[in-house]
Amino acid sequence: MTISLSRRSLVAGGAALALGPGLLSVARAENGVSDGAIRIGQSAVFSGPAKDFGIDYRAGIKLHFDRVNKGGGINGRRLELVSYDDVYEPAKTALNTAKLIDEDKVFALTGYVATGNLAAAMPLAEKSGVPMFAPLVGTTSFRTKTNRLLFHVRAGYDLELRKIISHLSTIGIQSIAVVHQDSAFGKSNLATCEELAADYKVKVVKTFPLAIAAEDAKPVVAGLAEAKPGAVVMIMAGRQVEVFMRDYRASAGGAPRYTLSVGITDAAGSAQRLEGKLAGLVTASIVPPPQAVRVPIVAEYQRDRAEFGEKIDSYTALEGYIVARVMAEGLRRGGKALTRESFVAGLESIGSTRFGDFPIEYGPKNHNGSNFVDLEMYTRDGQLRR
Repeated sequence: MTISLSRRSLVAGGAALALGPGLLSVARAENGVSDGAIRIGQSAVFSGPAKDFGIDYRAGIKLHFDRVNKGGGINGRRLELVSYDDVYEPAKTALNTAKLIDEDKVFALTGYVATGNLAAAMPLAEKSGVPMFAPLVGTTSFRTKTNRLLFHVRAGYDLELRKIISHLSTIGIQSIAVVHQDSAFGKSNLATCEELAADYKVKVVKTFPLAIAAEDAKPVVAGLAEAKPGAVVMIMAGRQVEVFMRDYRASAGGAPRYTLSVGITDAAGSAQRLEGKLAGLVTASIVPPPQAVRVPIVAEYQRDRAEFGEKIDSYTALEGYIVARVMAEGLRRGGKALTRESFVAGLESIGSTRFGDFPIEYGPKNHNGSNFVDLEMYTRDGQLRR
């Protein structure tokens, strides 16, 4: 029997190992991977009302990349992060993603922010076979069916909303109003919230959309005064929450207020701008407190902040740090002859484990990462208390 080996099957079978280091380097070539570096791409929001999400997320990712690079990289390769601002606009995200894939030749994508932006990027990533790792997105629709190229780290918004609504049910609150961002993120998670409320027999008495760039929430506040909910659940991100909180507190609205983990990023700044009116807001948290150094991953994050001079310190920055830690493990498991396929397989091989006591679970049928969700309450100065 005659066996014919194409160049592709030769590489896949590992026979290139016998051909010498020069040909091996060519044979294993993958976009974004060289002998000395692995290039990772990011499109996120770095300007405008939601900029803190992208800025802090990038800072945390880069902080762990700095740690990895100081230790010699991944199998001798430095990690490089190429980032572009998409100003929170999905159309710009698509343009940036095309540039990262076609011109920058990145190996993988990470650090994307927001539901609509991820939706704009994924068809391009899928068409080119580029892994998308740990977008700052918890929308359920991206998680119900495993996409081989898409991996999450943070818990889904469905888990955050379940934590909030089950808590409200437990303490006897039987009705809520929902104020949601007028976007794909807000609308899709409003639907999830309504489904969960029905499960817990909590009535949604009214829902209110709020524009991303809204400077005034007075019509929403007036509607809440009429609806008289037992609590207000906010499905919004960044400065929108401040706008709503400012106007709601000015109207003497007194219903308990709950937000998703993406509601407040710059807590100290929000507390200052709201002149103490942030107090009492309850938030879902999907990572431990950044000051809880009793948790090993937080201790490592704070150690690296001190060593590399990183001034940004927030929940989002810590999330980015954890994301980079998990991504680095997947790259290590991908091996010296790193390919996108071996990276995906490496992540799937992680199984159920903990990174500095932070739980992660992956497998061929599970790319959802963490299920860690807690509830915390803001103080006047932007600190969080459990």
